[in-house]
Amino acid sequence: MTHNLFNSAKLKHYTKALLLAAFSLFVFFTVKANPLTIDTLSTIKTLPGEIIPANPTDISPLLIGESIPTVNLTDFNGKPFNLNEEVAKKPTVLIFYRGGWCPFCNRELSGIQTIEGSLRAMGYQIVAISTDSPENLSKTMGKDQLTYTLLSDSELSVSKAFGLAYVAPKAYEKLLVNSSNGKNIDKLLPVPSVFILDTKGTIQFEYINPDYKQRINPDLLQAVAGALKKESK
Repeated sequence: MTHNLFNSAKLKHYTKALLLAAFSLFVFFTVKANPLTIDTLSTIKTLPGEIIPANPTDISPLLIGESIPTVNLTDFNGKPFNLNEEVAKKPTVLIFYRGGWCPFCNRELSGIQTIEGSLRAMGYQIVAISTDSPENLSKTMGKDQLTYTLLSDSELSVSKAFGLAYVAPKAYEKLLVNSSNGKNIDKLLPVPSVFILDTKGTIQFEYINPDYKQRINPDLLQAVAGALKKESK
């Protein structure tokens, strides 16, 4: 009887995690098919050896089951930060947001702060990446009273490696140059995203929505993290 109950509970958690993963893909492709609510552009920017889409619905992000690339970033103190080494230490909730200037991002970061304690108790760490310079990361940490790690991807090299970068609308160009301390010379933005990674750097869950006004609910993120944690035992 105990064995059957265990299998039933395990199946329940598995089903929940799979349904939530399917939901994240549904959101991405639904918005992709109906881009009327998204900033639209008419050009595609070509960089050496790569093409950056001009529309957030046209990105090709890493998928569940894939491993993250080698990632070296800068923390809010301006010091090098090797994400792969940190991910190897504990499971990670990885967030890509546009910048501290974005009200929807600030709302998301503050919401995730409310579940930071619960995630930490489960054994997770939280890392958030944006286009902001280290100086502007510090401002965001103070403004939103964040206790987790913020990293600078001012040149969008990591966002491009994850397949999240797209050409920003012209209205953002000056803002992006200033907030990145002049490093975002290609004037790119990441599609806001949330990944859950295991210690091998494999993506276990992702929520990617090209509509930057829509972010994952903190309670839903906490539920997914909890389900994945139980499955890993």
